Amino acid sequence: MAKIGSVMTNIGRKALLLGSGELGKEVAIELMRMGVEVVACDKYPNAPAMQVAHHFHVFNMLDGEKLREIIELEKPDHIIPEVEAIATPVLVQLEKEGYNVTPTANAAWLTMNREGIRRLAAEELGITTSRYKFASDKEEFLQAVEEIGIPCVVKPIMSSSGHGQSTIKKQEDIEKAWKIAQEGGRAGAGRVIVEGFVDFDYEITLLTVRNIAGTQYCEPIGHIQIDGDYRYSWQPQPMTTAALAKAQEIAKKVTDALGGYGIFGVEMFIKGNDVIFSEVSPRPHDTGMVTMISQDQSEFALHARALLGLPIPSISFYGPSASRAVVVEGETNRIEFDNLENVLAEPGVQMRIFGKPEINGHRRMGVILATDESVEAARAKAERAYEKLTVNVLPKE
Repeated sequence: MAKIGSVMTNIGRKALLLGSGELGKEVAIELMRMGVEVVACDKYPNAPAMQVAHHFHVFNMLDGEKLREIIELEKPDHIIPEVEAIATPVLVQLEKEGYNVTPTANAAWLTMNREGIRRLAAEELGITTSRYKFASDKEEFLQAVEEIGIPCVVKPIMSSSGHGQSTIKKQEDIEKAWKIAQEGGRAGAGRVIVEGFVDFDYEITLLTVRNIAGTQYCEPIGHIQIDGDYRYSWQPQPMTTAALAKAQEIAKKVTDALGGYGIFGVEMFIKGNDVIFSEVSPRPHDTGMVTMISQDQSEFALHARALLGLPIPSISFYGPSASRAVVVEGETNRIEFDNLENVLAEPGVQMRIFGKPEINGHRRMGVILATDESVEAARAKAERAYEKLTVNVLPKE
């Protein structure tokens, strides 16, 4: 029988979050609603999830010795990776020693970099993907670009939110793309993937939930990325019945191969009825923030419920919804969000301010959510609210 004891006692449950950004913050809140003790970890202090967790630790999660030290100190019932930059071989070993990693240590290992999951999907499962080549150094990179052809997309094998990603549209872009990829990887300079350009009508995230009641799917989420970073998402993305069925089939095949319980963000390109697999995250997805307003259980609530071993018999979708990311540029630790009374003046509009402590360059600092009678109306409403928002980037203290 599934049970949860009193929080912060020897009969309670403890979850250790490895990654404490805006997505981890929402997972922490949902776990705490279920009476779970939450320990938040990240490489910088005052990360969003740390602001709501019971305890926190600041350390480099790529440091395997430190990672093991913290886990052995806390002895969590659930280890929940929320970012890619983790010493996953340590998680694999700890799982063998009896620790519970969400969804599995192998899933974290395979998806921590683009190489593991791409080889699993294309070479082991036989799923259609874009053409690709991996490169460890500049010589291999130049050869990969030549083989794949221009245009092509270059990404570090381990990065998120578009960091290190660029598109080679002409010969002159090659040198710059290599430099961007080497500077943008979460683990520093290193191996990259060169992907052939995909001709698609639209791209989706299909949130797929593995739980003790089976596999459930949220309504497909459409989204727009700029330089690889999500800026807009909406739900549902209109799809043909055939394309949706194929997307669900691919999502199930990939997530079954990864195993475990939790939510997976499966990214795919759609061209007519054809579906091309792109990537998968074994955790809540940034484009899925729209579910905070579109469903009875957000992707974060679904993740918490599934990893706790609880059933999800159904997911109720409220109606057309949209999200608009608030990306701020500058270098400061003092940001003001102004004119909020007008941002939130229309019915069906919500906002989340993530509480990130500083900006160095550009950073996603919040999200505006909206519902309406249609996806188009919801997107327009979110954009109107965004246009009313004033963000004051004040001098750094």
